[in-house]
Amino acid sequence: MSSQPEHQWFDEARLGMFVHFGAYSVAARHEWVQNYERLTDAEYLPYVENFDPDRFDAGEIARTAKRLGAGYVVLTTKHHEGFALWNSRQSDFTAHAVCGRDLVREHVDALRAEGLRVGLYFSLIDWHHPDFLIDWVHPRRDDENAHELNAGRDMERYRAFMHAQLRELLTEYGQIDYMFFDFSYPEHKDGWDGKGPADWDSEAMLAMCRELQPNMLVNDRLGIPGDFYTPEQYQPTEPVRRGGELVRWEACQTINGSWGYHRDNLDQKSAPLLAQMLTDSVSMGGNMLLNIGPDGRGAISPRDRAVLETLGEWTELHRGAIVGAGHAEFEPPREGAYTRRGDRLYLHLATWPLGYVHLPGLAGKVTFTRLLHDGSWLRTSESDPNSEGSQMEAAGQPTGTLTVHLPVQRPDVLMPVIELRLADGV
Repeated sequence: MSSQPEHQWFDEARLGMFVHFGAYSVAARHEWVQNYERLTDAEYLPYVENFDPDRFDAGEIARTAKRLGAGYVVLTTKHHEGFALWNSRQSDFTAHAVCGRDLVREHVDALRAEGLRVGLYFSLIDWHHPDFLIDWVHPRRDDENAHELNAGRDMERYRAFMHAQLRELLTEYGQIDYMFFDFSYPEHKDGWDGKGPADWDSEAMLAMCRELQPNMLVNDRLGIPGDFYTPEQYQPTEPVRRGGELVRWEACQTINGSWGYHRDNLDQKSAPLLAQMLTDSVSMGGNMLLNIGPDGRGAISPRDRAVLETLGEWTELHRGAIVGAGHAEFEPPREGAYTRRGDRLYLHLATWPLGYVHLPGLAGKVTFTRLLHDGSWLRTSESDPNSEGSQMEAAGQPTGTLTVHLPVQRPDVLMPVIELRLADGV
């Protein structure tokens, strides 16, 4: 895994916020609504013409992210329908043309004001552009004459347009720390070719990123190797390797079942589940990028805000177990998972055991133990491994096991965390 100093911030942050916002937020039926419902440009246009983000407050989003404990925020500058949130000179299909605002400028300025890293999302796909070839993800793929509609379309012209838009983002907004491209799909499906690195000229795009923003992290969705791997909507269960080598990775997760605002999607993840997912990511050496989808006016929905506030209270109390922490080479007990930061080992307890928790291999290696949320000391002991136990006394634990004694009452936090200070050299 690359360990360049300029990328250290990402490895330490461990938590980022994704912001999916665009004309699809007005539709309120998922960011892929044009694809799912096979909408023509004319049918989609009312959402663009009525895009009025009067409640989009980049400063409040940045402050929310900071309270959450996120170290960076990523905004969808342009999603697959091609509607750009900045004042692009390449097109009038933009937020600036509709409502006179450059939301990308507002985003980057707000993040810098809060000391957060700047992330941008950029779709390689553009269903609005007249030269983008219809394929198996295009809304027009099921038209009776769909293949004929590609007559006269020219991907070379589209590539020039896309590269020019990318250049605007990389040259007009100061330092960009993170770029999330989305996405390559070279497979042939349903009678259509997909699109991959040759269609985007991914090598040239990556070279542009390296030239114009040499310290910027670039994801893996150009279809060529990038700086980090992006599993989406699932959690890896072990540190991620490619070709046998550990790689930097980030799990991309929604709060409900949609990235863009979906008024009627109520598959809301709870704050305790999100805390566990974040812990899982860090314990496997990865990050979590947690999405919000502002509503049609640009506001964070009440249901998302409530979850973020609760999760933020937990991350504030347990920051040391997340920020700057990573994988620990110790066998965790069945009740939880470990993260480690320097000489501190953190046990995140997904379940609360009765009386004590047994930690294999840690006997003689820990100098102090406490509950992290309130700093309260916890007693530890080692038992005789030869003790068989009885009806009233537990059997001994294997040699090398450290037992941590716990109160019966589970602490009133989303997930209790035990901090163990390791002895020198451990």
